[in-house]
Amino acid sequence: MPIRLLPPATADRIAAGEVVERPAAVVKELVENALDAGARRIRVALEDGGTGRVLVEDDGAGMGPEDLALCVERHATSKLPEEAMLFSISTLGFRGEALPSIGAVSRLLITSRPPGGEAHSVAVEAGRKEVPRPAAGPPGTRVEVTDLFFATPARRKFLRTPAREGEAAAEALRRLALAWPEVGFELSLDGRPVLRLEPTSWERRVADLLGPDFAAAALPVTGSGVVSLAGLAGGPGFSRSTAAEQHLVVNRRPVRDPMLRAALRVAYRDVMMPGRHPACALFLEIPPREVDVNVHPMKTELRFRDAAAVRGALIGALRRALGVGAAQAPAAPLRFAPAPAAQPRAVAEVALPLGFAPAPPRGEAPEEPPEEPPPAPPDQPLGRPLAQVMECYILAEAPDGALVLVDQHAAHERLTHERLREQMTEGGVRAQPLLLPAVVETRHADRLLDAAPALARLGLEIEGFGRDAVLVRALPALLGGPDPAPLLRDLAEELAESGESTALEARLDAALARLACHGSIRAGRRLNPAEMDALLRAMERTPRAATCSHGRPTFLRLGQGEFARLFGRS
Repeated sequence: MPIRLLPPATADRIAAGEVVERPAAVVKELVENALDAGARRIRVALEDGGTGRVLVEDDGAGMGPEDLALCVERHATSKLPEEAMLFSISTLGFRGEALPSIGAVSRLLITSRPPGGEAHSVAVEAGRKEVPRPAAGPPGTRVEVTDLFFATPARRKFLRTPAREGEAAAEALRRLALAWPEVGFELSLDGRPVLRLEPTSWERRVADLLGPDFAAAALPVTGSGVVSLAGLAGGPGFSRSTAAEQHLVVNRRPVRDPMLRAALRVAYRDVMMPGRHPACALFLEIPPREVDVNVHPMKTELRFRDAAAVRGALIGALRRALGVGAAQAPAAPLRFAPAPAAQPRAVAEVALPLGFAPAPPRGEAPEEPPEEPPPAPPDQPLGRPLAQVMECYILAEAPDGALVLVDQHAAHERLTHERLREQMTEGGVRAQPLLLPAVVETRHADRLLDAAPALARLGLEIEGFGRDAVLVRALPALLGGPDPAPLLRDLAEELAESGESTALEARLDAALARLACHGSIRAGRRLNPAEMDALLRAMERTPRAATCSHGRPTFLRLGQGEFARLFGRS
C-alpha cells in the first residue's frame, strides 16, 4: 500500500485524541486557558456529564477578532513569544493544541471581549472554522462546547456514564482550584450547583476542598533551597485507602507525577501501614528551567533536571514534619514482660470475633506473672504465647522451640475476613442496627448509594442524606462497633477508583477486605495471655491465615537454622 498524506480533518481528529480524551480534559484545558489569561473568576457548567455541553466563562484578558481567528488554528499560541521559552515554561498551556483539538471533535463557539474593546465570536464545527463575527458579551471569554465527539462517534463508546464523567470533570476543576486559591470557581452539573469557591488563602482553600477534618489533623510542611515547598500533609493516623487525596502542585500546575508520589511513599514508609496512603496538599516552586512540563500530552507528569534533589527535598521536608529521620529520639529498648490481665468490662466494648476483652488503661500496675506454662502440644504449630512486643506483635514459642512473631492486626484481619466471607456464602453478613443512625459525609456518596444493594449483603445498610452524605443504619455485627465514617469513606474511595468495569464479585470481595481491616484489633492494643492464645489457636483453624487481606504476612518463624545464619554460626 503506498504512503499518502492524511486529510487535514482526519489528522486533526487523531491529534485531538491525545488532548481530548473525555469531558474532564476539555474542562481542564479551557480552565487552564482562563487562568493563563489572568481570570479571577471562572464559571463552569456541564450538561450530560460534559458530552452534551461544556460552558466555561471567565473575566480574563479576552481576545480581539485577529486573535480569535488564530486561537482555533493548530499550534497558534500567545504563551511562547520566543522559541527559547520552550525550555522555561511558566504558563499552564503552551502547545496551542487545546482549542483546535476540541473544535475537531465537537461544535465549538468562542465569544471574547478584551478590556475597552468590542466582543466577537468564532465558531468551529468538526474542524471547519468560520470567520470571527461581532457579538455581545462582557469583558473576558466564553467558550461553549456542544455535542462532544459527535465527529468521532467511536470515542463516545469509551466514555462512562454522564454521572461518572461529570464527577471526573469536577475533580479536574477541584485540583486546579486548589492550585489557584486566589481565583473564585463555580461549577454546576445539569443546572445543579456543586461547587462554589470564593477567592481566599491556600490554607482556607485546602480546608474547603479536603475537608475540615484533614485541615485540623494535618501537619505543616515547609522547605527551601532548590525546591521551595509549603503545604499540609496528614499524619500517620490520617490515611486513605487510595492515593486519590494526594494533591501535588508544581509551579501552580496540578500533577500526578510518579516520582513525586514515590517520594511520598518513601517518606511515610516507616510510619504508615502498607496498603494505606497519606493525604496531602503540597505546593512546590521550582525554577522553570529546572523542570520540563513537555513530557505528557495532558501535562500531568514532569521531568526534573535534578530529580534526586527534588526527591530528597520532598522526603526531607515530609520526614521533618512527621518527626522521623535524623531528628527522631532513640527508640526505647524492647521489653518482653508478660502483658497484664485485662479487667472485665461490658460486652458491648469488646471486639466480637474472638471474644477479646479490652485492655486495662495505661498506667495500671500489672499483676504478678503467671507460672511458666507447659510447652505447646504438636497440634499447635504457632505455639504458646510468651509476650506482647511493642503492643503490636505476639511472641510465641513453637513446639520445636522456634520463635514465632505474629502481627496481631494482620492476623485478626484475616480471621475477620474469612468469617465475613463465610457469612456471605451462607446468604449474607449479619447486620447490627445502630441505636442512633450515623451521618457520614463524602464526595463519593453517589457511589455508595449505587452500591447500596450490594453493601446490604455485607451487613452495611445505608440511605441517602443530602447531596454529599449517607445515613448509616446498620453495620456488620461481626465488627463490634467501629466508627462508620472512616469505613464508609474508604469504601467510597475504592468504589470511585474501581469504576463500573470491575465485576460485582471482585468489588464485594474488596469491600469484605476493607470491612475486615476496620473491624480488626489495632496495633497498640494491649492483649492479655488468654487473648493472645485465642488468636493463635484461631489462626491455626483458619484457611489462608499466613497472610492478611492485603497479602502481607501475618507471622514470621525463626528456627534454629535462621538463628544460626543471623549470628554467623556454621
